[in-house]
Parts: sequence; C-alpha cells; structure tokens
Amino acid sequence: MERQNTVLIPQNQQNWQNREEWFFNREHTDTYEQWYEGRYKRAEIWQKKVMEQLVKSDQRVETLLEFGCGTTRFTRWWKEIGIKATGGDISPLMLSQAIHLFEGDLVMADSHHMPFKDNTFDALAFITTFEYYKDPVQVIREAARVARHGIAMGMMNRNSPKVLRRRVQQLFGKNPFYVTATFYTPSMLKSIIHEALQGRNYTIYWTCTGLPKWFPVQQWNLPYGDFFGLYVKLED
Repeated sequence: MERQNTVLIPQNQQNWQNREEWFFNREHTDTYEQWYEGRYKRAEIWQKKVMEQLVKSDQRVETLLEFGCGTTRFTRWWKEIGIKATGGDISPLMLSQAIHLFEGDLVMADSHHMPFKDNTFDALAFITTFEYYKDPVQVIREAARVARHGIAMGMMNRNSPKVLRRRVQQLFGKNPFYVTATFYTPSMLKSIIHEALQGRNYTIYWTCTGLPKWFPVQQWNLPYGDFFGLYVKLED
C-alpha cells in the first residue's frame, strides 16, 4: 500500500484572517505548480521580465525575502538573475511542496508579523500574494522594516477584463482562488504605500504587462493589463 503524507493545519491557521482561504485547501494547492506549466506559461515569462527589470534596476539588492512564496515558483527564479532568496508563507500545504523544490531557507509565518530583525534583507517581494492581506498597510510597514533597500510587488491588475470574468465565475461557484482577493490598480496601491510609509523617503516605479497576444506591445507604462509590477525604492 502506498504511504501518503498528511499535513495537519492548526486551527488558528485554518481561520487565518477570520475567513477561509484557498491556500489552506489541499485540493487547490496540490495543483498550483501545474497552472504555470499550461495556459499561464506565457504570462509567467512576461511577469518575470517585468519583475527583473524593476528589481535589478536597484543595484543594491543582492538578498531578498519573498513572502507568500507558495511552492516557490518565483522564489526559485530569483537565483537565475543573481539574487539570493529566502521564502516565507503562512500555508503549510504550500511549504510542504516548497521544501522539495527549493534549496534555500523557508519560514512559515504571518506576513503581518515577520519573524526577522530590522534590515535583514536587501529587498522584500510579494508576487501575486499581496491581494490576500486584510491589513495591507501593516504588511507594507513590516516589509519596510525587514528590507533595507526596497519592496517589490507583482500582482493582478484591477484594470483588466479578466477581473470581471473571475467575479462572474465566482457567482457560478467556480474559480475559488480569488474569492478573498482584493484587486488593485497601480494608483490604488500607491495610495496604500503612501499611507504606510509616511515620513520615509522613497521612489515608486511600476509597469504593466499581461496584454493580449495580438497587441503591438506586451509591456507599457499605462495602468492597463492583466499584471503590473511595482518597486518601492527606499532612499533613507
């Protein structure tokens, strides 16, 4: 008989943020890596191009903590562009896969209360995970505490027809992955950053991708497209 590994989720994590989250459901987490190997492969390529441009523009960044690392799909990739990465996530189901896929350090923790000293890493990254935080201001403040030089953020763009499609799917009981997600535009996210980092000196850079394949460009500095990347360069 084949032996199956069982990962128990503590009760306080099952109701993290007082609501059910898809990343505590093994039915969804076990197939997470497959998304990127199918129809989302092209999107992943452009997302990585955007994030590389933003983060590598800050030459001070040599180490990075990615929170909400999941199975480490992006966390594994930072090494390819010369950045030493560490991963953090609240989901033991995601991390149970990550430990077999990622050679670096991993920590299970809440992004609102990161278990690291001030200025531990050069930068902190959130890739398609910031949408799930109920207190985004607190999370940004924690990121700015732990990171010396910058905060990188990549997320689904509210200014996209796909957002409407996802909400319609949810009405029919499909696509459970975005039920608790809050979608932002670049301007909405910048407003949250300004609130969180009052009194700090910083510069924000952003760009969008996720445009239709037939479109003449695949990346631009207009707030439209399925995905946008943003980098907060801390200058104090």
